[in-house]
Amino acid sequence: MTLEAVILALRESWGPDTCAPEDVADWTPDNPSRGQCATTALVLHDFFGGSLVMGEVIVDGQRVDFHWWNRLPDGEQVDLTLEQFGPHEHVVGAMEVVRPTGKTRMDTQYALLASRVTARLAQSA
Repeated sequence: MTLEAVILALRESWGPDTCAPEDVADWTPDNPSRGQCATTALVLHDFFGGSLVMGEVIVDGQRVDFHWWNRLPDGEQVDLTLEQFGPHEHVVGAMEVVRPTGKTRMDTQYALLASRVTARLAQSA
């Protein structure tokens, strides 16, 4: 499985139903990566391992959210959802985090995105 194939499958699988609940109102087909960072980072981690990285989203000097992306085992940073942010939103910091275990608030969205990506990859094989 190539990184490019997984990236394409992820981008084709995003929807409002795979979006973080707090971002659903801002999700549009014109900004499909909105609210997809955590689930996307986890699915990419499923395929390639490496580290999960988290930064803070800052608006007007205040943290309003967190942003997730990946550092692959070779050190390459992959952030498939950075384009979701407007010019007033800034991501600062980069802290490696441990993958969540147990139940999380994003379990449903993650499971749906992971299943869509797996299905798309199977279709293209």
